[in-house]
Amino acid sequence: MLNKKVAGLWIDGRKAIVVSNHNAETISDFEVKGNLKVEVQVGNSNEHTANNVEKTNRVKFYKEIEKEITNSTELYITGPGTAQEELRNYLLETPQYKNLKITLGTDSQLNDAEVLNEVKSHYGV
Repeated sequence: MLNKKVAGLWIDGRKAIVVSNHNAETISDFEVKGNLKVEVQVGNSNEHTANNVEKTNRVKFYKEIEKEITNSTELYITGPGTAQEELRNYLLETPQYKNLKITLGTDSQLNDAEVLNEVKSHYGV
């Protein structure tokens, strides 16, 4: 049984589904906290400008994820490709999260219920 606040999420670079036990009555109760999406802007003809906009939007996306995982002592990140590694690297470069225990997994497309079950399973709940 858990005795700490933990979180998990599925991320694919375009969206994230965040699950945590932060607001639960008991520490073993998890709930989906948010479905977050990357803001996409189109129409930039300049490649440099488009790249800067993409980076800015990705940082905004990561900051939205940060709001959902604040006060977590552990984080489980899963998803396809390299999005989970990119998020881990971003978080570990942020002073607030430099000591956060982060575990990575790999999963294809998951819905809210599947992410909830995956995170609960990871933490043995």
